[in-house]
Amino acid sequence: MSARPSPATTLPRGGSAPHLPPAAEAPLAAEGDPRISPRAHARHIGALVRRNLLWIRQDPESMFDAVLMPIVFTLLFVYVFGGSIGQSLGGGQDAYVQYVVPGLMAMTAMNIATAVGTGFNQDFQTGVMDRFRTLPIGQGSVLFAKIVVELLRMLVATTILLVVGVLVGFDITDWPGLFASVGLSVLFGSALMWIFLVLGVTMKNAQSVQAMGFLVLMPLQFGSSIFSPTGTMPGWLRAFTEYNPLSSLADTTRGLMVGGPVTHGLWVTLAWTAGLTVVMAPIAIHKFRTKS
Repeated sequence: MSARPSPATTLPRGGSAPHLPPAAEAPLAAEGDPRISPRAHARHIGALVRRNLLWIRQDPESMFDAVLMPIVFTLLFVYVFGGSIGQSLGGGQDAYVQYVVPGLMAMTAMNIATAVGTGFNQDFQTGVMDRFRTLPIGQGSVLFAKIVVELLRMLVATTILLVVGVLVGFDITDWPGLFASVGLSVLFGSALMWIFLVLGVTMKNAQSVQAMGFLVLMPLQFGSSIFSPTGTMPGWLRAFTEYNPLSSLADTTRGLMVGGPVTHGLWVTLAWTAGLTVVMAPIAIHKFRTKS
């Protein structure tokens, strides 16, 4: 871990030490350092969030996945698979729209979380993170700021998804359920981001993070109830979908938005969210602090 060189500390004749700027007084502050108050910690996160948002403004192409992905996937699944799967649901394409749009919210949370690791790794390759680690800020501030910005991107993607869903026939009948579904998706997405932050720190390059994310993403997304009911799946695959957190999230958002059972899926989703955060967040912060 790189450290900022200390400035000269020669004392003047009066014997008092010269005033040093804050960055020189505390070159590297560890997470939980008593010198960093909660208010200062929040201020650091806010400054880093602003930095990341300014970067997005300078590089609008970084928003392409959040803007285009919901449009492409919604149109693709509704118009390619909507007729056949909708018939099995007993209502054709219209029934499939009501089924798949809540499920796509779970997929959006997963996809945006995957992108966190890639961007984080790229920041390490360009030396930005080395600079951040020499500043007198809590090391978790960098990671929390990254998550906040990605959650904002997730909200943009989810809004676009719902707008496109309404345009292709999705009927919003329960607005409180809609907002609860968005909140649950964002909460679960924040837990997933800690996994990909760990990958972003430990993998050698962004391509490796992307490849690993793909290997995780495909089985979880397609081995779930996001795109189709699981009743016709083979027994072994159906057993996998029952333990798949994306199935629990998709079923819960579907129940909240269009009606159906909610309690079991909600508790399973919250348990996964809490478990992933408790386990992966300390690992991500530790890996970030000790990365050489």
